[in-house]
Amino acid sequence: MRLALLSDIHANLQALEACLAHAQQQGADRIAFLGDLVGYGADPGPVVNRIMVLAAQGALVLKGNHDDMAAHPPAGNSTLGESTAWWTHEQLDPVQRAFLAGLPMTVQDERVLLVHATADEPTLWRYVYDAQIAALSLEAAGRFDGVRYVFGGHVHRQSLYYRGLDEQLIPFVPTAGVAVPVSAHRHWLATIGSVGQPRDGSPKAMYALFDTAQAQLTFHRVAYDHHAAAEAIRDAGLPDFFADRLELGR
Repeated sequence: MRLALLSDIHANLQALEACLAHAQQQGADRIAFLGDLVGYGADPGPVVNRIMVLAAQGALVLKGNHDDMAAHPPAGNSTLGESTAWWTHEQLDPVQRAFLAGLPMTVQDERVLLVHATADEPTLWRYVYDAQIAALSLEAAGRFDGVRYVFGGHVHRQSLYYRGLDEQLIPFVPTAGVAVPVSAHRHWLATIGSVGQPRDGSPKAMYALFDTAQAQLTFHRVAYDHHAAAEAIRDAGLPDFFADRLELGR
């Protein structure tokens, strides 16, 4: 099976459609969305509708922190984050909000554990920025029987860690489009990057494809019309900062 891993779509419909089309070309059999379907972008309603249809067809979908804020917006409305959460909340209908509110924090699919942030404290939304945090997440995943792979998002970057013979976690820098052998005799943790808000200096959308039969993980970058997505943000009246980010990839 080839499992397409998409995270941090952030209401970017153009990037979502580009990644779905690319994954289909790569032979993806199943799709998993690792949270943050909304937030920042101009199209929360169409993105949630698209993913609700895919969920009904068997896609796995997790909750991210922005999904949680959109379903249950904060009491205040004075900061950039609070006002954006309220804007997204108001673009969604009750069915879409209920869908986001009911999403799980983790999903286990045989040897794979999916989580938006970290497996040790998923509700704290901790970022996997280094091997130390990755080790805590991977260790916590041990309570799930048979898990060898932890895949998450949240950090908007693509990274890979594996446990070495001395039990230390070793970082590995992936190259887009190059399959990485990820044998199940080791334990692995990957952050698969952001579909709709890349922050590594390139505007290309990010996702990954896990081939369970070949035990290979391939990180992908997908060009799409990021200028159109940025203009949609400006047209919606959202802060220019969110549009600028898309065009700069930061």
